[in-house]
Amino acid sequence: MTKRVLVCEAKVPFVQGGAELHVGGLVDELRRHGYAAERVSIPFKWYPKDELLAQAAAWRLVDLSESNGEPIDTVIGTKFPTYFVRHPNKVTWLFHQYRAIYDLCGTPYSEFTHTEGDVRLRDKLIALDNEMLGESARLFTNARNTAARLARFNGIAAEPLYHPPPLAGKLQPGPSGDYVLSVGRLEGNKRVDLIVRALAHGDRSVRLVIVGDGPLRSQLEQVAVAAGVADRVTFTGGIADDQLVRLYAGALAVVFPPFDEDYGYITLEAFLAHKPVVTTTDSGGPLEFVEHGVTGSVADPTPESVGDAIAHLARDRARARALGDAGFDRARAITWDGVVDRLMANG
Repeated sequence: MTKRVLVCEAKVPFVQGGAELHVGGLVDELRRHGYAAERVSIPFKWYPKDELLAQAAAWRLVDLSESNGEPIDTVIGTKFPTYFVRHPNKVTWLFHQYRAIYDLCGTPYSEFTHTEGDVRLRDKLIALDNEMLGESARLFTNARNTAARLARFNGIAAEPLYHPPPLAGKLQPGPSGDYVLSVGRLEGNKRVDLIVRALAHGDRSVRLVIVGDGPLRSQLEQVAVAAGVADRVTFTGGIADDQLVRLYAGALAVVFPPFDEDYGYITLEAFLAHKPVVTTTDSGGPLEFVEHGVTGSVADPTPESVGDAIAHLARDRARARALGDAGFDRARAITWDGVVDRLMANG
């Protein structure tokens, strides 16, 4: 009898990011491996802060043990608060918790501070995380960085389990062009502003193409003007996959300097297109793949340092190609077969 699996997704309406692509890829691969798989989505809203408890409660109220009188064999929780769901065989593949109450608390990337009310709410949510994650029959994370956070803040061990990026199988190499590429949501912790400012400190023949949508686009356009590089920056917004594949193929390099990213599949997409990656010493997940001078460049998180790294690649394109080729060798070893085998072991 075909086993039935549900993948749980907390979805912000009208927003399509890495987590959403991740869930879709997992459902497709489970089906390819012979499982009857579907996604279950509940809209997610994180503001005002007390709404987080209501969002967690919504998932806790959902009973996914059966459907139409037939049992559901496994549910897979992903990011907060999907792992609050009730099921006797709950597997969690943790993309990330609600980071604003963990490592981002007190930084510009979190609405939580160290006030009494915020501390009380954080403590409640962390205690609930500990309980709900502890129910998991098997617990994985999407990267070592996510597992390290879980161990640090919750004292819970998990196995890192990497997955291929959404464009795996479509990406291909191409001649290095006169631009570097940025891909992703235009949000604060992605630090696209750092790339824009870096453009003023490197080779002035290099352009920047920014792919993605988000709330900071107009602000980033103003940053480009203030830095004197607006004529060298192109904002594409959201684009079709075939267009993105062409942009990867024609780039000199991909610049990806997020703040303490969970995983960062952009790194692997760059490598699968044989492109080196410029990242930063505090980028988190990308550092699990980007080795300075081997598969890319690791710079300090300053415009000057990132700009210098881009300039070095522009001056030595043969070296840039060699770094990208080394990255390809590293990325091609990551497959969905291994992911499904581990998630569904004994399931």
